[in-house]
Amino acid sequence: MSFERSHGHPGCFLVLDGPDGGGKTTQARRLVDWLRSTGRVVTTCRDPGGTGLGERLRPIVQDRSETLIGMRAEMLLFQASRAQLVEEVIAPALAAGGVVVSDRYLLANIVYQGTAGGLLEEEIGLVGLVAAGGVLPDLTLILDIPVEVARARIGPARDRIEDRPSDYQAKVRAGFLAALGQPAPCAYYPAPLVRIDAGRDADLVFEAIKSEVIDVLARRQGG
Repeated sequence: MSFERSHGHPGCFLVLDGPDGGGKTTQARRLVDWLRSTGRVVTTCRDPGGTGLGERLRPIVQDRSETLIGMRAEMLLFQASRAQLVEEVIAPALAAGGVVVSDRYLLANIVYQGTAGGLLEEEIGLVGLVAAGGVLPDLTLILDIPVEVARARIGPARDRIEDRPSDYQAKVRAGFLAALGQPAPCAYYPAPLVRIDAGRDADLVFEAIKSEVIDVLARRQGG
């Protein structure tokens, strides 16, 4: 995995992403607990959410309401939430030299509304860079899992996006794998990416995540 500084701050920015059912939220909590046990100052957030504005927008894009939200409007709502998250939470924490761990980030929009939703990945990437003020992660860990395994884990769909049919969910997974398959750096998400096999035992998944994070932290300190 090649390493590039994806932002101009002294801190380290880590993102867990991937198809629903990969265990991102659980593994993010474990990662935060481990990082804090090493004495690091860690800020954790979820995307969308993490701010007053973000928490108000989150139910709009997730709730099963009858309000019609087109794919482009959906993408822009996520971007608005992220813009506030970066300005209010992520950028200040990185500027202070801390570690930020986020449950999802820009690549999710590129995949969910782009690859699976029919919008252009490159356009979403450009809008996303503007919304995020150019702040990209030092590492995005993609917790990859087959659709049928994910569905068995999740059970009944929990929100409007998970309600979408299996062919949409298959495109989501394909989108994450396509980003991994791009020549580094990915043209529409120019930040380091690594695949984590999330179909394994949770402890094995965490050990793989920890190994990748140790490597990135060492590179940040040495760079």
